Amino acid sequence: MSIRAPRKGENYELSVDLNSEYREKRKDAIKRVIASMTVGKDVSGLFPDVLKNMQTDDLEQKKLVYLYLMNYAKTQPELVILAVNTFVKDSDDPNPLVRALAIRTMGVLRAEKIIDYLCDPLQKCLRDENPYVRKTAALCVAKLYDLKPELVIDNGFVEQLHEMIADSNPMVVANTVAALTDIHIAASSQPSTSSDDPALFLISASILTKLLIALNECSEWGRVAILNALARYVAKDDKESEHICERVVPQFQHVNGSVVLAAVKVIMIHMRGVRREDLIKQLVRKMAPPLVTLLSSPPEVQWVALRNINLLLQKRSDILSNEMRVFFCKYNDPLYVKVEKLDIMVRLAGENNVDALLSELKEYASEVDVDFVRKSIKAIGQTAVKIDAAAERCVHVLLELIDTRVSYVVQEAVVVMKDIFRKYPSTYEGIIPTLCANLDELDEPEAKASLIWIIGEYANKIDNADELLSIFVDTFTEESYPVQLQTLTAVVKLFLKKPDSSQGIVQRILNTATKDCDSPDVRDRAYIYWRLLSTDPGAAKAVVLAQRPPISIPRTTVAPALLEELLGEVSSLASVYHKPEETFVGRGRVGADSLQRKTDASDDRFSTQKALQTVAAGQQAENLLDFDDAPAVEGQPSGLAATEVLSHTPAAANLLAGTSSNPLDDLVSIFGAPATPAPPSASPHDIFGGLGMNSTFASGNAVSLGSPAVQSPSVAVAPPQQNQQPQDDLLGLF
Repeated sequence: MSIRAPRKGENYELSVDLNSEYREKRKDAIKRVIASMTVGKDVSGLFPDVLKNMQTDDLEQKKLVYLYLMNYAKTQPELVILAVNTFVKDSDDPNPLVRALAIRTMGVLRAEKIIDYLCDPLQKCLRDENPYVRKTAALCVAKLYDLKPELVIDNGFVEQLHEMIADSNPMVVANTVAALTDIHIAASSQPSTSSDDPALFLISASILTKLLIALNECSEWGRVAILNALARYVAKDDKESEHICERVVPQFQHVNGSVVLAAVKVIMIHMRGVRREDLIKQLVRKMAPPLVTLLSSPPEVQWVALRNINLLLQKRSDILSNEMRVFFCKYNDPLYVKVEKLDIMVRLAGENNVDALLSELKEYASEVDVDFVRKSIKAIGQTAVKIDAAAERCVHVLLELIDTRVSYVVQEAVVVMKDIFRKYPSTYEGIIPTLCANLDELDEPEAKASLIWIIGEYANKIDNADELLSIFVDTFTEESYPVQLQTLTAVVKLFLKKPDSSQGIVQRILNTATKDCDSPDVRDRAYIYWRLLSTDPGAAKAVVLAQRPPISIPRTTVAPALLEELLGEVSSLASVYHKPEETFVGRGRVGADSLQRKTDASDDRFSTQKALQTVAAGQQAENLLDFDDAPAVEGQPSGLAATEVLSHTPAAANLLAGTSSNPLDDLVSIFGAPATPAPPSASPHDIFGGLGMNSTFASGNAVSLGSPAVQSPSVAVAPPQQNQQPQDDLLGLF
């Protein structure tokens, strides 16, 4: 007698109950199976036992079994075929709910083995007498197309969907439009799709009429689907555009924000074809109240609405010109909502509402959230740059904020004042002493760089400019790179404006920047300034003290062409991110990962081409510090032409083709071509090629800057040996 293993555990108990002779016990067991499945337990082993309970008249039990099937169909594809007979039988059930449930579940299972069995029940359900079954079957066609497109085309399901647009039930029409749109998107994403492909959903004038009729009678999801289809329609003339706008405007009153934004999108697109100015003004006026209503939603919905409003205002700033107060920040708004509101308030700012805006922004500057305070102060500066008449009031508000002596407030105000000086040069010089008095408060690089720029720009009007700048010169090597660059430029400006009193400080900073600084950017700029000052002070003045154009706030944050594209994507993620959808999601079956790989491949080829251009330029380059205008060698290719010559070498060809196996060999063979001998290098005592640092300014005062006491950065390059082999050591190249 064999000893049976003990049968214990929860799954065994469920299996026993699923095979019970009592109906209630079986139903209770199915509920427990679904509960276990919901919390993540693996109950796939009960698949055959659950499947046995599929044939029942109890609709609730049938729904539970179908739910289980949908979850485990992928892991048990062989056993799913056992359920096909029940599905086919249920698709002929007298109860329309059962018929719809069967066809919906078959579409969701996504098991290759039952697709062929789905066609006949789907044909029946598309012609079913009950509209609920028809609308469910319409969506099932789109799911089937995603699995096997050729099956949908061969069985004529797309033609049936086109016929169903004329259905008497608006919900059937809405679902049909949603299905056809999904199929259209999937088909158009395939590169081999032709313009006469039956899967493409082309909206004609007759279809347009049917959609407009069904629009007002659908559910909210149906309205969104129809509105998205209307946004794709290209109107034949201005009369048709006006007709579409007039029929869509009532959707502004819908309670669902998605419907409102979809209606706004249709109006914005078709408004382009409207010629009557009075109608355009009327439509813009009607657009404002629903957009304002969206701001009473929860914070997450508010943020989505604000991002879309921001986009709309970039196209038509007059939509909400009288509604600035609704964008004032509440005390309990999250930071991301407050930031969007600030941006929109600056966009809506005008001479008629700037006083209210400034008083509001001044209040925000006393909040506890540091990031929000900084952005509020920045908004004051943007308002000053945008509205000339309000600039003085903005400066007064900033001075009041500086008087608070709060560190981060003062620093942000200094940064903002720099922008105001750039917009209105020589207008608010009276506040410079106040800014300089707060020098000790500054510890952030951006604030320091801003104040240094102001001192350098107005050095001739600040008596102790050299003393102020010497503070930064003393700590030059300890400062961040942006501060070093600004200090260097400011001292040179000071020298050009006051050469007599600032010769020592400019000599000191040029020595420090070229000898002790580890940033190549700072060193290079110091060398260039030194060369300019030593050879041609007039050219130095023309470069360093050149007149700069005043700054302004751009009207749009995206390119005009991209703005038009994004307005066609309002109420989608593209309009929230302010980026085209291709940048963050793939089309059809192509995922974002493969799209990224494709982009990376093209970037790699571009980088290779750029590298070859650099090599070509390097072969022709002379001493970097020799700025003399030497004539080019005749017949020597340059720029892109040089890369064409290089690409004929075996190494470059392999590099471009991506078949290179040994990067070092490739590099050596690219550089291995004989180069023209380098010109003799300058002596270590004359770093700038024999040019002295003595020059005379227009005033007649001789200025002696001496010569830099640093080792020459130029390296004597020996002419390459004629018999040098490409396989030689890489160091032999240099």
